[in-house]
Amino acid sequence: MNILDRIAADKKEEVRLKKKVVPVESLRETALFVRDTVSLKTALQAKRFGIVAEHKRRSPSRAVINQDCSVQKVVSGYEKAGAAGISVLTDGKYFGGSLEDLLLARATTGLPILRKEFMLDAYQLTEARAYGADAILLIAALLSPGQIAELAAEAQALGLEVLVEIHNALELEAALQPGVDMIGVNNRNLKTFEVSLDTSRNLASSIPDAYLKISESGLGSAHQLQELKACGYQGFLMGESFMKEQDPGIALSAFLKPLNG
Repeated sequence: MNILDRIAADKKEEVRLKKKVVPVESLRETALFVRDTVSLKTALQAKRFGIVAEHKRRSPSRAVINQDCSVQKVVSGYEKAGAAGISVLTDGKYFGGSLEDLLLARATTGLPILRKEFMLDAYQLTEARAYGADAILLIAALLSPGQIAELAAEAQALGLEVLVEIHNALELEAALQPGVDMIGVNNRNLKTFEVSLDTSRNLASSIPDAYLKISESGLGSAHQLQELKACGYQGFLMGESFMKEQDPGIALSAFLKPLNG
């Protein structure tokens, strides 16, 4: 069993237990559930280089990244630096995140927020809406084409935008479903954790223009973003590059300076 399979098995059990304690009806009664969501896709299109800046404490590939910065400090710093949107990891076991992080991020910023999670069940979409997310992530490697279509339709009904993460052409084919707004190409192989920007380069021309293109993982230089923008990418999901610094917001500001100059 590889790491992705282990995460999926743990997540299914986690969701099963959550449903017993917090029913969907309770989630739908929260104050944030009825708020108007903000379009991440539109926010990315409005920027020359649309950065989705991520709050990320740790990961299976790097262990601890940054346990010291509060969610509020990171998110407000990202907003001040010029991020188009915020990504918040809510998985606890493998990434040290939580729904509380999502809630605090929502209270801190008016920017669109992506809930970064291993989504396997419609219950998690309702959770995302109830805790203040504007968009959700679906990982094609974890889902069948039918499941992607079903979850995307449910997200759309909830007013949430959908980013589907892919790693290869087969996953791209599965991702092209109604209700999907953005396609994210993850340059990190989730099974081996190896990173190659060739993944984004090679898949760019195969992604239909109807979907906003986002490159994810392994991004650390202005030159890389300029090259990928020339390939058609309008969004760049980045977290580790900034979170490994003492002040992620200042790190993002310094990173964007040559791109916006």
